[in-house]
Amino acid sequence: MPFHSQEMLEQWLEEFAALGYSLSERVRVIPQDGTDGRDTGLIALNLLDSMTLTYLQPEPLGSIHWGITFEARDIDLKMNAGRTLELSAELAMVSILCTFLQTKSLAEVEVEAGSVEPEALGL
Repeated sequence: MPFHSQEMLEQWLEEFAALGYSLSERVRVIPQDGTDGRDTGLIALNLLDSMTLTYLQPEPLGSIHWGITFEARDIDLKMNAGRTLELSAELAMVSILCTFLQTKSLAEVEVEAGSVEPEALGL
């Protein structure tokens, strides 16, 4: 799988939002050093105000399969029912975004392999 440039990931986030999904303003593409100095990125956010860094990236790196990583926390997080509901909605968005990114990655591979025309995938 070709690497995902920061620019490509930003475009994919814009496409995701244009589909009508509620995209948190905290979701952003952050630089990640790739092999050979390539311009790569990963998608990160802090879930609500929990200070839990969450990021999405191909797993393993370079794969079309995407995974979600929740970094460890040093302290417990307590929320009331309302905030927990908000967190569950944000987690649903992250899950849908991960599926979207995996689908976009697969489409890019198909186009590069020449097994499908870019127009057929809306690219």
